Amino acid sequence: MTRSLRVAVVGAGPAGIYAADILTKSDADVSIDLFDRMPAPYGLIRYGVAPDHPRIKGIVNALQRVLDRPGIRFFGNVEYGVDLKLDDLKHFYDAVIFSTGAEKDRALDIPGIDLDGSYGAADFVSWYDGHPDVPRTWPLRAREVAVLGVGNVALDVARILAKPADELLSTDIPDNVYEGLKSSPVTDVHVFGRRGPAQAKFTPLELRELDHSPNVEVIVHPEGIDFDQASMATIRSNKQVEMVVKTLQEWAIRDVGSRPRRLHLHFLEAPVEVLGSTEVTGLRTERMELTGDGGVRGTGEFTDWPAQAVYRAVGYLSTHLVDLPFDHTSGTVPHQAGRVLDLDEQAMTGVYVTGWIKRGPIGLIGHTKGDALETVTSLLADAPLLPVAPSREPDAVVRFLEQRAVPFTTVDGWRKLDAHEIALGAARDRDRVKVVDRAEMTDVCRS
Repeated sequence: MTRSLRVAVVGAGPAGIYAADILTKSDADVSIDLFDRMPAPYGLIRYGVAPDHPRIKGIVNALQRVLDRPGIRFFGNVEYGVDLKLDDLKHFYDAVIFSTGAEKDRALDIPGIDLDGSYGAADFVSWYDGHPDVPRTWPLRAREVAVLGVGNVALDVARILAKPADELLSTDIPDNVYEGLKSSPVTDVHVFGRRGPAQAKFTPLELRELDHSPNVEVIVHPEGIDFDQASMATIRSNKQVEMVVKTLQEWAIRDVGSRPRRLHLHFLEAPVEVLGSTEVTGLRTERMELTGDGGVRGTGEFTDWPAQAVYRAVGYLSTHLVDLPFDHTSGTVPHQAGRVLDLDEQAMTGVYVTGWIKRGPIGLIGHTKGDALETVTSLLADAPLLPVAPSREPDAVVRFLEQRAVPFTTVDGWRKLDAHEIALGAARDRDRVKVVDRAEMTDVCRS
């Protein structure tokens, strides 16, 4: 391929930045602009990872090195579908990659799920991570809390709810989140999974981190530690599952200590109803049994658990993007090897997807590298036949945004915000204090 390429990437989280990384490492003569509706880059790393996960947040350093490369620009505080649309992008770029991720909660259809005190995990994660577009306060009035789901997000939510706020002061937790968590009267957090421990979706590292707090007793209820033939086959074939199961078994038989807060793990308990008339008063579960093939069936034995709040962590869901087809069942954009397919299942010229909007919200952050490689490979194969964008000069899109009075931010602006947050933390003997307000973030970036 001898022609140069101008590529827009919509979404500057890990998936989008990995795509930019692979493109710049190819033999193509390519320039890339990343757009994100947040004033700051990094998406899920900044707004979807719990603040007490410094190792995962360390991925930021690698992502920053990509953004610092020549030929890559960042335009933050620019919302696709509002500030610009697909036709606008096609005017300035030869190809467009969408990597907008997933940040909505998947629904759970059980009675009472809409009661006051029933929440989606994604909304709570956005709050404790200081997302600028969610309320500054969160109703933390419950002494007993139920968390539905046994993935990494469920464990994050449970851990943040159970851990005393003062333990989070070593992180970048925003001031409003600290004050909210400090006022929480919680004593017990119960995590419920409808299947067995061998089918749990969290990682060994995530599980072990539950037990690091000197103030939280982790209790595994032994009646849920059960295995069938399929479970044993999974344990033998998957080292991570083996490590998870071993840890759970050890915790199930140990003596329960006297730490002031308790985090309970229940397996083979399927949520069937959130109890209450106007607000949450409890959760009803049905005892499940393994069927031998990795599935479960109900036993008809029900238990009512006291709870004043319920958090569902049963999966994320992507948002339908303007001018793109969307599968509302899977929450993804239809594609073939990253090429977006229209309603007639024909590839849309020069339009691609990667990350969770492409494959659904499954897997770890690093798994998006494989998505990005497949998508970029398709793009580069298509490149010789892609129409040349009418206005390819780099300043054209800048003029467009300025004419629309979009207060966009840049990589240099992000560096200012980064330094500002570090300075706020240094004043309090902390590594960083995250700025939450969008206007303040934008002002600092554009100062």
